[in-house]
Amino acid sequence: MSERSLRVGIDVGGTNTDAVVLDAADRVVAKAKRPTTPEVTAGLRAALDAALDAVIDVVIDAAPARSGHVTRVMLGTTHATNAILERRNLGRVAVLRLGAPATTSVPPLSDWPADLRKAVSAGEAVVPGGHYVDGREIGPLDPGAIRRFLDGVEADAVAVTSVFSPANAEHERAVEELVGREYGLPVSLSHEIGSLGLLERENATVLNAALYGVAAHVTEALVTALNERGLDATPYLAQNDGTLMTLEHAARLPVSTIGSGPANSLRGAAFLSGVGDAIVADVGGTSTDLGVLAGGFPRESAAAVEIGGVLTNFRMPDILAIALGGGSVVRGHGVGPDSVGYRIAEEALVFGGATATMTDAAVAAGRTPPDAAGWAGRLASGPDRSEGLLDMLQRAVAVADGMVADAVDRMALGRADRPLVAVGGGAFLLPPEITGVSRVVRPGHAEVANAVGAAIALASGRVDTILPAGESRSKAIERAKEEAAGRAVAAGADPGRVEIVDLVEVPLSYLSEPAVRVHVKAAGPLAR
Repeated sequence: MSERSLRVGIDVGGTNTDAVVLDAADRVVAKAKRPTTPEVTAGLRAALDAALDAVIDVVIDAAPARSGHVTRVMLGTTHATNAILERRNLGRVAVLRLGAPATTSVPPLSDWPADLRKAVSAGEAVVPGGHYVDGREIGPLDPGAIRRFLDGVEADAVAVTSVFSPANAEHERAVEELVGREYGLPVSLSHEIGSLGLLERENATVLNAALYGVAAHVTEALVTALNERGLDATPYLAQNDGTLMTLEHAARLPVSTIGSGPANSLRGAAFLSGVGDAIVADVGGTSTDLGVLAGGFPRESAAAVEIGGVLTNFRMPDILAIALGGGSVVRGHGVGPDSVGYRIAEEALVFGGATATMTDAAVAAGRTPPDAAGWAGRLASGPDRSEGLLDMLQRAVAVADGMVADAVDRMALGRADRPLVAVGGGAFLLPPEITGVSRVVRPGHAEVANAVGAAIALASGRVDTILPAGESRSKAIERAKEEAAGRAVAAGADPGRVEIVDLVEVPLSYLSEPAVRVHVKAAGPLAR
């Protein structure tokens, strides 16, 4: 094996934290699954250690495995999501909208849950500025108004949202320069985060600013874990679209990590199965996430995405989550929605526990994973194994199969010609045939598909803007492509291998001058 040829992918899930090690030929040479811990970081370190120990046993001697051979470590994490959902470790944000007087009727954060607003907002203001949809200036910036607002608040960061900034970001950049020069605070700019839709883009921008401290904690924990283990490896974080970004890029756009878990699973499913267009079902201990692969990448949601009770419009994978997992509790009236989660190895019947779970139901139906030696025997021979219990488990399987079929129908959008790729530690729960798909594919290493997705991911950049539809359209689109490619390079991509992987134009009506909304995405392998 050549020197410096291994990379590690880690994904933090609600029940387990998974880690895999891939070699230069993209083969999985080691994998590990450890319970996710309440503070997340301990589980991350445990999974990393277990995967590295497996590499030592399988591939090379101890010293190189913990130093020169590992070149990159990719992490998909729930830190940002948990911080928002639990309202903890969030920074105080000065919320600044450039759009007075046109947008004052709906103040910033009006639709936020009261507890989240209280935790995040250091104050809100709407001041003059912004642009029309065609890029013309609504009115000049008022630096005095901006200073008066910022002088009166105590904040950890500033979130700036200007009207139609995806079409013209000049005012946002001017405010960023003013704040950096005079106040020394980090600034979150809306045109870098969301697309058209003022309130949703503003919400995402404020959440991004509130997560700066969380991002610093995650990156510090990851770097520390690598240093403690003597790994001279470049770290990356996974983001919402199944691609990667450098720690420096993540520090500026931490909100981009929120959907990384489902996106990693989809990308890992595509890689392991070799299927680029499919429905993917990622079955965990608590829930099953269903998504759609299009050309090997996650299909993105066309609707506003709600996070912690707040509507946002940044790009997220189109995911349908159902309360069905290996730890889902089975009762006489149905399945779940509660789950024993990471305690499944202690509480499920097949492990000698006293709680009937979907894992037990699957084993009773003859659906047993290959490494489950003795499960069926323990289920049959344990105490209190009445006929009524076995009947209840059989009924639970029928209920679960119906839940999956209904979810597939909702995601398929009328197409029944695609396969379903089953991944995740609970993939054995799924039946061999599912209505609405052509076949069920069960790839090798499916139980760690999410970590594999992190390990094989590309780096990407995107631009969502409005351009004139006249003769200058072609040149403007080329500039948008260059900007998207530049953002991909900033995220860690090799400049010589970046490609445009998505280009969408949507004509806009009712404007004084013809215009089109353009979305460009560039992606490429990580720089060496």
